[in-house]
Formats: sequence, C-alpha cells, structure tokens
Amino acid sequence: MTISNSENLPQVDIGLLGGTGLYEIEGINVFEKVDLDTPFGQPSDSYIIGELEGKRVAFLTRHGKGHTLTPSDINYRANIYGFKTLGVTRVISTNCVGSLKEDIQPRDIVFADQFFDRTRRKNSFFGEGIAAHVGFAHPVCPELSGLLFDAGQELGVRGHLGGTYICIEGPSFSTKAESEIFRSWGCDVIGMTSVTEAKLCREAEICYSTMNLVTDYDVWHETEETVSIEMILENLRLNIQNAKNIIQKTISLLPEDRGTKCECAQALANCIVTNPDRISPEVRERLYQIIQKYIK
Repeated sequence: MTISNSENLPQVDIGLLGGTGLYEIEGINVFEKVDLDTPFGQPSDSYIIGELEGKRVAFLTRHGKGHTLTPSDINYRANIYGFKTLGVTRVISTNCVGSLKEDIQPRDIVFADQFFDRTRRKNSFFGEGIAAHVGFAHPVCPELSGLLFDAGQELGVRGHLGGTYICIEGPSFSTKAESEIFRSWGCDVIGMTSVTEAKLCREAEICYSTMNLVTDYDVWHETEETVSIEMILENLRLNIQNAKNIIQKTISLLPEDRGTKCECAQALANCIVTNPDRISPEVRERLYQIIQKYIK
C-alpha cells in the first residue's frame, strides 16, 4: 500500500531500524506495509507496521530489500521523516561496528552515547530557506539507551553502556593508519551509519538509541584475523538474536510516556533562527512534520 503524507496514516510510537543482518524481527504481528513518499524522496524500503509486546511499531530495513544500499546511498532524511510522519517518538537502531578497544570484543553489544562524524552526507532537514541549530552535546536518549542496556544485562548479554562511535563514509573499511589514529582519539567503535540518523532524529525530536553489534577488531589488532566480510557476517549472525531479544524485552517494559531524563521531545525549541516571515510556503510544507509545533 502506498500512502502520501496527506492521507490518513497508521500511527505508531516506536520505530525499529534494522542494519546489516537484521532484516526482520520475529514476533511482530504485522498489520500492513506502508510505502511513503516524503519531501526528501523515497525511504529505504516499506515500513512494516505491526504490534510487538502490545505496542505499535514500525520496522524499516536501513539498507533496503536485499541489502542494495551502501551507507552513502541511504536516504537518511527520508527514512527519519517517514518515521516522524508515522508518529514515531522513539527509534531503536541496530548497527554493525568494529571494535577499537581490546576489552570490546567481537559479539559484544555497545550502547554508544557519543559520536565523531567523519561523513560527507546530508545530515540535516534544514537549509534551503530555513536555518536551525539543535543541541547535540548528548546525542542519544539516555533513558532509551539505559532501558536497552538493562534489558541486555537481564538476558545475560555482554554489553557496554556508553562509548564513542566514529562514523566514516565508507563503503570501504579503514586503512591500518586510520584505525590507529581513531584509537588514539579515544574512539571505541567504528561504523558507517549511526551518527547521521542520530542528528536527524534530534532535529525531529525523536528519541534515538543505537545498539552497536561488534563484529571484529577493525584492522588495528595485531593478533586477530584480518577483517573480512565473511568474518563480519558470521559474528553478526551470532549476535543478531541477542539484539532481537533485547529489543523485544525493552519494548515490553517501555513506559508509554518519555521520562524526565529525556529532553528529546523539546530538542527543536528555540532552535529555529530564521524569521518566520522569511519562511516560504514551500519550505513550510516540506518541513511540516518537523516544524509544525513552532512555525504556524
């Protein structure tokens, strides 16, 4: 079913972004598939709308059906705008990463709370007739990340709460020199997708948390096997079920309202600096889902 933004849409609260290896989540009672046409183009795939643990969810595979999109090819703005259009207030993301620390082992899960962005992609809804500057000092939702980490601990999954995720453009992996430099900067894991989603979710006032599934030691480690796609996919396969179990348990315990630790719902307040009289009708329409609370 294809639905435009102007028509009646199913409304959900929780968005699930599946990364490499996570293309579906068992247990979702699927109601429908929704294809959205956003002002920023087409999302990666259909949104799978359903119910999980008694809560309405929308699942989207980041890399598209059959994994056809590289990190640089993903239309991040369309993906997050689509979630916003569906009423999503929380996004749980899974991301495949390499470890830059000895004590962060393959098959661990890192709930990163900081980012270092080395990408060259469109990572904001603003520009082209409207300017805004959101705070990004604390880029993930502490409440949502804490709930995910606690769920992992209860399930006996080896996890790490906090850490810095360095995001590179890709699609190639790092050189050894780059990997060593990233380690010297104090980064904990390396990936190619999460920071862009986090920035867009912040502008959209959506809580965002990333579950980073560690597949390898990048290329810095002297005694570990050289990074290969075969190694990554095998370690990822072994960790995917853990991620699914954590998501399911977290959703079952997720409070209906966002808590006092979370400031995500007001992230855009007082951040739009363009005079409302200078914002064109076209811009107002394009960003309606993002700015409607603040620009009438």
